[in-house]
Amino acid sequence: MAHLGVADLAHVAQAAYGRELRDVVRLHGGSKKGVYRLTLDDGTTGVAYVWRTSEDYWPAHEHDPLFGNASGRDLFLTAHTALSEAGACVPRLVLVHSDVVVVEDLGAEFLEKVLDHDTEALERLWDDLAAVHQRTSPRYGRPGALQPVDAPPVPDVVLQRALGHLDACCERVPRIAAERDRLEAELRQRHAVVEPRAEYGLVHGELGPDHVLVADGRPVLIDIEGAMFFDVEWEHAFLELRFGPHHRPAPGLDPARMSLYRLAQHLSLVEGPLRLLDGDFPHRDAMREIAEHNVERVLSC
Repeated sequence: MAHLGVADLAHVAQAAYGRELRDVVRLHGGSKKGVYRLTLDDGTTGVAYVWRTSEDYWPAHEHDPLFGNASGRDLFLTAHTALSEAGACVPRLVLVHSDVVVVEDLGAEFLEKVLDHDTEALERLWDDLAAVHQRTSPRYGRPGALQPVDAPPVPDVVLQRALGHLDACCERVPRIAAERDRLEAELRQRHAVVEPRAEYGLVHGELGPDHVLVADGRPVLIDIEGAMFFDVEWEHAFLELRFGPHHRPAPGLDPARMSLYRLAQHLSLVEGPLRLLDGDFPHRDAMREIAEHNVERVLSC
């Protein structure tokens, strides 16, 4: 996959900063958009997010308004506004231009690099997330595009998605296929005991320590396009997986939802990485490790 260079982004730098662009480097990690550090002729830098088909490593997949390819300038801007208003820190906007957004370059470490010793930033993250989760809506969905009042309950949505992931996993992983009936029964049993709910919290949607920068001691959320109103247990099930012993559970989490969503998250983290490997995503060993780890977690359920 060809990456963009100075000639491709010179007009963006000129529009954002009124300066000449000296260098462009594609930063590690993006699978749905290109993330480029722009270095200007005076040595200052910015970060450009680029949403183009050529920057998306994910194979074409069935459209899903909630969990589908959460990517695009408009999703980013809507999430940026919603998270900012809820009290989270996100990178400052410098320019919105067609399919490119330029934000400040914080020059910061990822939280995953300092997780074991920067307890202040971690505690601030949990406080910020608590504030975000307290921003609620009577309907779930993406900010500005909430689902209709008569939409299926969130646990039903998660169950159907998990069953689809189970089918896909069975096609790719013989060990899961051998346990298919047991795993389907487990999903349905966990779903059956979930009680109705009429309010949903704002969640990031894919928050790991690699999606948090630490700038001057403050956690800054990135990769925010998946933000939506949803059960906060969905977020906490993912936070458990990604933060491990550093995770701080929120008071009042529903154990039944957590149980269902944990298994659903594990299935998603088998299906997604294996599907990503159908394309030309470059960091293939990391995706295989994620998939294999979650295969083991699924089978231990």
